[in-house]
Amino acid sequence: MSNTIVVGAQWGDEGKGKIVDYLTENTDVVVRAAGGNNAGHTVISNGQKYILHLIPSGILWEGKMCVIGNGVVMDPFGLLEEIAKLRGQGVKITPENLLISDTAHLVMPYHKALDRAREAKRGDKKIGTTGRGIGPAYADKVERGGLRTVLLTQPEILEHELRERIIQHNETLLAAGVEEVPVEETVQKVLEAAKVLAPHITNTAVYCHEAIKAGKSLLFEGAQGTYLDIDHGTYPFVTSSNTTAGGACTGSGVPPRMIDKVVAVGKAYTTRVGSGPFVTENEDIGDMLHNMGREFGATTGRARRCGWLDAVLVRYAVMINGADELAITNLDGLDGLDEIKICTAYNLRGTVIHYPPSTVADIEACEPIYESHQGWKQDLSQTKKFADLPPLAKAYLMRLEELSGARIALVGIGPDREQTLVA
Repeated sequence: MSNTIVVGAQWGDEGKGKIVDYLTENTDVVVRAAGGNNAGHTVISNGQKYILHLIPSGILWEGKMCVIGNGVVMDPFGLLEEIAKLRGQGVKITPENLLISDTAHLVMPYHKALDRAREAKRGDKKIGTTGRGIGPAYADKVERGGLRTVLLTQPEILEHELRERIIQHNETLLAAGVEEVPVEETVQKVLEAAKVLAPHITNTAVYCHEAIKAGKSLLFEGAQGTYLDIDHGTYPFVTSSNTTAGGACTGSGVPPRMIDKVVAVGKAYTTRVGSGPFVTENEDIGDMLHNMGREFGATTGRARRCGWLDAVLVRYAVMINGADELAITNLDGLDGLDEIKICTAYNLRGTVIHYPPSTVADIEACEPIYESHQGWKQDLSQTKKFADLPPLAKAYLMRLEELSGARIALVGIGPDREQTLVA
């Protein structure tokens, strides 16, 4: 059985949840290895919409194991809310289908307060964080002052450590002029959450290795996208974790030599949420998609910034992630256009470049070099097979294959699980 990593080839929101959900049918274990509940995956199955933040999309399938890996930062209250909502939609969630790494780090209320305070202080230089406390939680982890989920199984130690951390962080909040986090109330709430979550907590690295030895297949679900990666993204307008394929290994304990395939997911156009450079941003495309009811964030509800497909970004993402295949989603979003553009390269101060530069100043100085394609002007949403796509739509996809260097394996023509074509 093969082990596959699914990553985003753009700035997140590419439809990874849909692709993971589709691939889960032929896998045994779905692993989330990075990020926190700042990510949002929307999956539509049989007409019902499910929004997931921390729980892998595989939870919607019977008989699949879902794992929240050690690379994740977990908000226990956010997770409990997500579990309650999914259960309300008829989804079964027990320790038999959801495991949490005992070495994942916890997002606490003081992390959220710090996140909001720091973002507010940036003024017009805001990064565009979700305010969910993700950055401060990873900062505590790196500074070796974080709390790990194993403490949820050790309430006496947890109570002592948490109280100490709250008092410590309250000093920072007070100095910043921000309301302090209530100590005793927070401790009691976390202890109550611990009682519910403790049965799910285990050494998931061991679990994943034993599953592989038993011949089971693993599917690693990416959060955010390549250009939000802390190392490879449009820094500083990035998230605080490694969202690229390498992060799936460090965030799960599964080594690279056990990975068989990487699938990069990209939209048929480009979007991003929050601040930061965006070479192909186009207001007309954004207006069109927003008027169609598309491109609003699953986590924040914010309208996404939109633009033409940027093959420069996709090409680099394929290289960085070692992607074998591409999954292109939202192709139907371009159905009504007479002309469709692809950015094939950048003009940086008179020099043509084919990969994104490393600084924000240089990216902002880039001008897109476009080629134009004739639109297919047909409703793709009811297409049943890849072969049945209009020739112009197939030509658009084949050109993206050429520009990216990866084979297109899946194509999304609508939000539902069934609206996925195998190329």
